Amino acid sequence: MPTKRTGTPKSASTPAAPESASAASSVAGTAPAAAMREAVPAPASLRAAALRPLRVATWNINSVRLRQSLVTDLVAALEPDVLCLQETKCPDEFFPADALRALGFTHIACRGMKGYNGVAILSRLPFSLREGDPDWCGKSDCRHLAVALDTPGGPIELHNFYVPAGGDIPDRAANPKFAHKLDFVAEAARWCAARGPLQRAVLVGDLNIAPLEHDVWSHRQMLDVVSHTPVEVEALTAWQHAGHWHDAVRHFVPEDQKLYTWWSYRARDWEASDRGRRLDHIWVSPDLAGRLARHMVLKPARGWRQASDHVPVMVELSP
Repeated sequence: MPTKRTGTPKSASTPAAPESASAASSVAGTAPAAAMREAVPAPASLRAAALRPLRVATWNINSVRLRQSLVTDLVAALEPDVLCLQETKCPDEFFPADALRALGFTHIACRGMKGYNGVAILSRLPFSLREGDPDWCGKSDCRHLAVALDTPGGPIELHNFYVPAGGDIPDRAANPKFAHKLDFVAEAARWCAARGPLQRAVLVGDLNIAPLEHDVWSHRQMLDVVSHTPVEVEALTAWQHAGHWHDAVRHFVPEDQKLYTWWSYRARDWEASDRGRRLDHIWVSPDLAGRLARHMVLKPARGWRQASDHVPVMVELSP
């Protein structure tokens, strides 16, 4: 797997790397000086935005260039304000920013590489890129992107992760991919612990671990299958606890109910067999837990033409 970084994460709106995605994506221009000299009431559109819930969605798109047309279907179904993508499999210079901007995502940041991995954040709200976050496991393999969203209630720190899948053999010594996965999650847990509990923060992504008994179709049969092994579950739980993260989707769905976001391409009839796993997650900081208004797992997306094996997941935060 290539490990060379494709460059500093940047807004896809211009060829050059901007100082921040927010600044690079601002196209409205500067207000006339006369209009800036006296205070005026906020426009109705801004007042309405301040009263509107914030919708944050995450989706492992499994190639943004192959499935960029499906983003239109996602937007029609969920109307997200922010969409975080994983496994974009696209170098930054080829990211389809114009097509996605036409859907209303005027602020775009991406970190990608050829053929593997890759993450992106598409937003209707301005944001600034976070700097100085870890180069996870020293691999520079485009698995994390973070921004500060400029929301009416104040900034929200948003992290988009794509955790290594880990291969097929759940043995650190026999499988370097599994070792990488465990090391990645352990490093993320240490990082969260060192930072302490956050406020106004959201973490989303394909974390490639289904931690709870009913996050998989058969807990007993999945105990030795990568994504639900005890060592992975322990690692993900440690990460969640280290950051004091609240599981935003299980906030709505009790732990004794089945909940999946991924169905294998190998299944002849994925819907009939329904052998799914919950690999895609949204966590929020404790102070935002009380603002969770609703959620959606867009299961019909698994039946779209040329579908990803993951489906979009969204939560809505009240103002």
